[in-house]
Amino acid sequence: MKSISNHDMTLSKVFLSFIFASILSLGCAQAKVHYHKWEITYQYKSPDCLNKLAITINGQTPGPTIYASQGDTIVVEVKNSLLTENTAIHWHGIRQIGTPWMDGTEGVTQCPILPSDTFIYRFVVDRAGTYMYHSHYGMQRSAGLNGMIVVKVPEGFKEPFSYDREYSILLNDWWHNSTYDQATGLLMPENQFKFVGEPQSLLLNGRGRFNCSLAASGSCNASHPECAPLKLIVVPGKTYLLRIASVTSLSALNFEIEGHSLTVVEADGHYVDPFIVKNLNIYSGETYSVILRADQNPTRNYWLASNVVSRKPGTPTGIGLLNYYGIPHGRFPPTAPPSGPLWNDTYYRMKQSWATRAHPNFNEPPPAKSNRVIILLNTQNRIDGLTRWSLNNVSHDFPHTPYLIAVKNKLRHVFEQKPPPETYDIKNYDINVPPPNRNATRSNAIYKLQFGSVVDLILQNANTLTANNSETHPWHLHGHDFWVLGSGWGKFNPEIDPKNYNLKDPIMKNNVALQPYGWTAIRFKADNPGVWAFHCHIESHFFMGMGIVFEEGVNRLGKLPTSIMGCGQSKVGN
Repeated sequence: MKSISNHDMTLSKVFLSFIFASILSLGCAQAKVHYHKWEITYQYKSPDCLNKLAITINGQTPGPTIYASQGDTIVVEVKNSLLTENTAIHWHGIRQIGTPWMDGTEGVTQCPILPSDTFIYRFVVDRAGTYMYHSHYGMQRSAGLNGMIVVKVPEGFKEPFSYDREYSILLNDWWHNSTYDQATGLLMPENQFKFVGEPQSLLLNGRGRFNCSLAASGSCNASHPECAPLKLIVVPGKTYLLRIASVTSLSALNFEIEGHSLTVVEADGHYVDPFIVKNLNIYSGETYSVILRADQNPTRNYWLASNVVSRKPGTPTGIGLLNYYGIPHGRFPPTAPPSGPLWNDTYYRMKQSWATRAHPNFNEPPPAKSNRVIILLNTQNRIDGLTRWSLNNVSHDFPHTPYLIAVKNKLRHVFEQKPPPETYDIKNYDINVPPPNRNATRSNAIYKLQFGSVVDLILQNANTLTANNSETHPWHLHGHDFWVLGSGWGKFNPEIDPKNYNLKDPIMKNNVALQPYGWTAIRFKADNPGVWAFHCHIESHFFMGMGIVFEEGVNRLGKLPTSIMGCGQSKVGN
């Protein structure tokens, strides 16, 4: 490993320099503070026409969209009124430079918000783009606790595309059974194990349509206003920016607007060298911005369609309407909704990933070499009769004391100190068959990264416990953006594949897909003091241990705020 020089730097220096740079980028002191007051409650809602309990923010799901400009400060006062559940909210894609304790990851950066308690999140949005927020506690994300964040460019900054108006579209999947029911099934022993199954509906901005004839009497109302299809009103000849985010808990999706092409211009807050698609593949945790031109026959409406890919679909197409101005609102098109590409056409999806490259005017090439390479074999295993997901045969657990607090206060006894494995038996492991050793181990150990170092992560997919089966895993890194260096099929070869990395114009993202029986390579700088999760963004997979945690530069942080404490060894008096 290369030696990386370190400079003592207090939190105040890091934070002040960041704020100063943000203000300079705005040209003058134009940064604003945006205040939000949220109450988290259970409410009966009908997002797909079937009435059921959902977790809401101020009575709505999805929650309110947060709007800000680059360099602004967001303040969200969250009151947990769930009565019997803790909660925490993660600001997905916001790097939290200087404020790692505001990342909202229970067990990593903070203690959970207890019932009846209030917690105040305060952070700066340092990069323009399309982002999201969602619960990071248990499986609450799939219960409705989610929403979007839109960060505009500073006034006077010219983006590399133009448009007349913009819309935001949040894609989601939806189940009728409760997250308690789902979590209980995942925790049952092998002979009683029950997966969450395919969702009942796909939602666009919290709106879907379940076939009420399949529901119990009185529980479903097809004319309920909450499940009326999403409508985007467009004027012929005008151009629109669509900000699209996927907060799904399981499903990879393909989004299409019937009869219209889409030009991809942004991914996870980074400008893309524009390319045109018929439809957009989007995985859980990803965001894209696309340009839509209202250039088709304006005497009819067109379908918005969301379809499941990478899993055999068991869920009907999620629908909405592209409503041309002058056509009656809500008039259905004369055609059937698009069914999307073949669900198992992996090559079709990978072509989009390979086409997603940095815009030439906003390209930040990666360092030519890394200081450390960590290869992570993704497998499904058993531990004490339970089904778990593992990395290098280790399934992750979280300690009762959040890592950030434990590391900063040198509470080394609260989690294992033996480092997790950094590779697997590449030469002998066959990724095309179920694991020969079905058993794995649990650990809450973390990877300690040298501050300022450059790290390569190689994600290697493999067969699950079921023969001839490998699943797509969308991986999300907290606290950083990374370069997507490459991806491919089969087993990653550490001697050959790095020679084909894209070091010229790789896109930077915070979320990336690992395809069935394939590999994905990413590179990032460990330059954001804190403790950060890296995990599969499928809710049930993360719940079942599919994640790891990185520590970097915690010694550079000042005193941690007491508001994040109160659990495990951080309780008063411990």
